[in-house]
Amino acid sequence: MSASSGAPEGAGSGTARSGWLAFAGTLFILIGAFNAVEGLVAIFKDEVFAVQEGQLVVTDYTAWGWFFLVLGVIQVLVGFGILAGRGWARGVGIALAMLSAVFHIAYLVAFPIWGLITIGLCVVVIYGLLVPGEKSEDPYRTRILE
Repeated sequence: MSASSGAPEGAGSGTARSGWLAFAGTLFILIGAFNAVEGLVAIFKDEVFAVQEGQLVVTDYTAWGWFFLVLGVIQVLVGFGILAGRGWARGVGIALAMLSAVFHIAYLVAFPIWGLITIGLCVVVIYGLLVPGEKSEDPYRTRILE
């Protein structure tokens, strides 16, 4: 056993970090695909978002659709960057997941369950991108565990 972590030696040496990053990257690709499809629906079939007037924050479905289509495509690309281990992709992924979660609040009236699921998935992605690995140089990790 390792004296510092209490875990058997070799357990999680790099696997916890790569596992979380692989999970977050894969989930981010999925969220990006969902957002792109949602954007296409808003562009071409905006009656799907029909709710009572004044209940939905969004008023221009075409502009909103283009926003989500572009966001989704960028999220898919960043997800592949996360899977490839690119450092920049983690920071961009966190920012885009936060942006996606905040903007899904506007859809809560039209799709409350779907909006909450998407927001929850974004939070899981953020966690997966922020959690340090076993051999991380993150100074906060050692303070939290001690």
